[in-house]
Amino acid sequence: MTKPADPFTISVIQASLVSAADEMFAVLKKTAMSPIIYEVLDVGTGITDARGELVSSGAGIPTFVGVLDKAVKRIVELHGIEAVRDGDCYVTNDPYYGGVTHLNDVVIALPVFAQGELVAWTASIAHWNDLGGMTPGSMSVDVSEIFQEGLRLPAVKLFEEGQPLRSVFDIIAANSRLPDFVNGDLWAQVAASRKAETRVRQLVESYGLAAYRAALADLFNEGERRGLAGLASLPEGTFTVEEEQDDGALWQAAITVTKDRFVVDLSGNPQQRAAPYNTSRDGAVISAQMIFKALTDPTLFANAGSFRALEVITEPGTIFHATGTAPHGYYFETRIRLYDMLWRCMARAMPERLPAGHFASICGTVIAGDHPDSGRRFTMVEPQMGGWGATATRDGLDAMYSASHGETFNCPVEICEARYGLDVGYKRLRDSGEGKGQHSGGKGMETSYRLRAPAIMSAGYSRARQPVWGANGGADGGVNGLAVRHPDGSREDYTFASGVRLRTGDEVLVGTANGGGWGRAPT
Repeated sequence: MTKPADPFTISVIQASLVSAADEMFAVLKKTAMSPIIYEVLDVGTGITDARGELVSSGAGIPTFVGVLDKAVKRIVELHGIEAVRDGDCYVTNDPYYGGVTHLNDVVIALPVFAQGELVAWTASIAHWNDLGGMTPGSMSVDVSEIFQEGLRLPAVKLFEEGQPLRSVFDIIAANSRLPDFVNGDLWAQVAASRKAETRVRQLVESYGLAAYRAALADLFNEGERRGLAGLASLPEGTFTVEEEQDDGALWQAAITVTKDRFVVDLSGNPQQRAAPYNTSRDGAVISAQMIFKALTDPTLFANAGSFRALEVITEPGTIFHATGTAPHGYYFETRIRLYDMLWRCMARAMPERLPAGHFASICGTVIAGDHPDSGRRFTMVEPQMGGWGATATRDGLDAMYSASHGETFNCPVEICEARYGLDVGYKRLRDSGEGKGQHSGGKGMETSYRLRAPAIMSAGYSRARQPVWGANGGADGGVNGLAVRHPDGSREDYTFASGVRLRTGDEVLVGTANGGGWGRAPT
């Protein structure tokens, strides 16, 4: 009879799994080719159990970490767990095949075998600069089907029993305008998975399979316990919200809180669009997971057990549960707007506990062209920073990334100018009186990119017409905006755009909103 694992051994195994996911993140950061990965950290890393239940995660974008378990589960569903072999490795980027987000975000998932059994998966997701499609950077607003957005990788094998499938590598390279970069980023993700694979195998060899499985079961139970304990601190009832979007569409949600369930109902929302503003059901679930986690257990501890009390209701064929061939290029704006709406719903119910709205957009800005000095092709992918909402006790934070963007960074000016051949005219806090209140919202940013050579621009900015919401009587925080100013002084304003031709001397002007104020300002 096998002796049960003691609490100390279980704790060591659990901590080691967290460390392994963090080590994956470090490997990816240090070996990737693209600044969007190694500077901005537009990535996520994690470890799941054999069937895809999240065990641990590294640093990175919270919504990306939420992708990995769902991607692995879809791979297992498509291929069958009995068909997975030691040395296999899978790649997917398609939201209908476990990719969850859009085609630029590529998942690499590697099964881990120890003592002859499948015990885990090590997975990562990272934004690749270009995978074909209608426009450089693969983020066109002019698409009506996912076929137009670029190369789809439907959860296919990248390696088979340790041997690379060269045809898959060739297909990926042939479909990118930046083949060297995608190849380099791909191998960085493979290296990250292999590092964590080694760590997991060492754990099983050191402590045995029974102890390893006991540690996972204990970890999931602890996640569930924390979630339920936090749920007990929330007001019970059903809370509703309806919100008009920039395009005039009405979104709605209902959140029902009981002692043991947190139900997010997204029924009755607009039908999916023949445009790149849809998200998958898994994407909507991730937005709900982030709200649930923030309310019940706002710590770094997260695994599959953390979300056992959460239920999400969606309707197939809507923007929050796209089906068929609907495109997803700007899914992130839909998802962050959903996250922000759910936050607003609970902030009304708990104004003393939750902050006002933040700028709530990735404000993704993509500029692609040939470097004016080297002639090498580049694609700059730059999310922007903005103001966060004030709370009942303090002003909002200045110049932060969106709440769903997590531990990411802006690309340093020196790297931007060297790698892309742009001049960064300025990055400064926005001097605006918006977002006033008893406590004022944090300040947004103003940024200038000056073109030294012709280029093509794509961008996606929401909260460009409907202002950031204040809370408990605080003032709204303003809107996000993007413009191109030409040398002759003329100016063109954009919200969602692709294929915008920039000329030498043009200046791209970015302005992000202040956060919302909290409470009425003193008179």
